[in-house]
Amino acid sequence: MIGNLLYIIFSGVAYGVLLFLMSAGLAVTQGLMRFANLAHAAFAMLGGYVAVTLMNSWGWPFLLTLPVAALATAIFAGILERLLFRRFYNVSQLYQIMLTVGIVSMSVASVTFIWGSVNQPVRMPDYLSSSIPIGNFDIDKYRLFLILAGGLVVWALIYGIDSTSFGAKVRAAVDNRRVTASCGINVDRLFMLAFFIGSALAGLGGALSVNLVGLSPTFALDFLAYVLIVVTLGGHGSMKGALAAALLLGVVDVAGKYYIPQTGPFIIYALTVIVLFWRPHGLFAKA
Repeated sequence: MIGNLLYIIFSGVAYGVLLFLMSAGLAVTQGLMRFANLAHAAFAMLGGYVAVTLMNSWGWPFLLTLPVAALATAIFAGILERLLFRRFYNVSQLYQIMLTVGIVSMSVASVTFIWGSVNQPVRMPDYLSSSIPIGNFDIDKYRLFLILAGGLVVWALIYGIDSTSFGAKVRAAVDNRRVTASCGINVDRLFMLAFFIGSALAGLGGALSVNLVGLSPTFALDFLAYVLIVVTLGGHGSMKGALAAALLLGVVDVAGKYYIPQTGPFIIYALTVIVLFWRPHGLFAKA
């Protein structure tokens, strides 16, 4: 029983780190830019396909594909932000949702046309494909890698938001965009950089997730709800809240699939309802 509990916690934390990486950018853009970017899950899917293509078609090592997937996703998202998204910053969120949901649908069709409708095969390097036995508990090396590498990225992001001048500017813009601009801060450039970083994290999360959850054209649709739940439960523009929500979601999802798999995603949505009933503005919402 203890072994099962350790497995659930360990796997849930690894899954939660992935969810945070895929959701952190949306937490920034939703909090800073007031932009309901539902296409964020499509950016994560793009990162996954870049990594898989580099490995399967070009023979790249897995670790080398990760920064390339993050950078390629950030560049693509940055182009969309400059050419399309910025035109919708000051309009109703209904129009933003319609735009970004349309992009998700287009991404699903595009991926199906280019890569086909089947799951993409992924072969991890041998050093990430086995387990480390510790007593009666086996530690999966890939999940351990996710926790360590993803945890380092999470720490760097939260540190950057909480303890750097860039983070101070981001927090100021979240609180009051007009006053921040009046202090001589280029809010437009700040928006672009924040969007670039958030999209890179989404691409990295998508690349890291392919071995754990698989990769198919429905990836963006499958994880869209999870990304939105993480951001909503975390609280408006809160990185620490998004991290707490992602870890909670990861552990509860793994536990539900392990003990009562027949319930499907019901437990996740029930958890969302309970948390929002208790904290309507999220776990780390400002008073």
